[in-house]
Parts: sequence; C-alpha cells; structure tokens
Amino acid sequence: MTDETNKIHIKIGLKIKLERAKRKLSQEKLAELADLSKTHVGDIERGTTIPTIETLNRIANALDITLVELVDVSKVDL
Repeated sequence: MTDETNKIHIKIGLKIKLERAKRKLSQEKLAELADLSKTHVGDIERGTTIPTIETLNRIANALDITLVELVDVSKVDL
C-alpha cells in the first residue's frame, strides 16, 4: 500500500470519527446502527483496516449521510 493510499484510509477513518462525534454516537452505537462489530468500527476509524464499499455505505446510512459525503475527505487534515 502506498503512503497516499494509507493517508486516504486514515482520513476516511477520521471522517467517520468526526461525523460520529457530531451526532454524539459511541463506537458501540454506530456499530449497532451499521450492523458491524465495535472492534471493526474502531479499526476503520484508526485506519488499520480497509473497509469495503458495502461497509462504508452501511456506516454512511447509520450516520444519515451519503456515501459520497462520507468519502469526501478533501477537508480532513491529518
């Protein structure tokens, strides 16, 4: 995996964490809403796992945003 690809995964994870925090959701609650494990949500937020499009879509739906909004990391700084 290239450094740029790794940065994108980290930024997506950070975006999920920020959106989750905006909604005052715990990782556990987001996991429940997206039908994922809390561990998987945590791994995605830390950028240590690569989520599938299906998983990202489930998270986006749980956060009540579009998939496009979720993966738009143009304004996310590391």
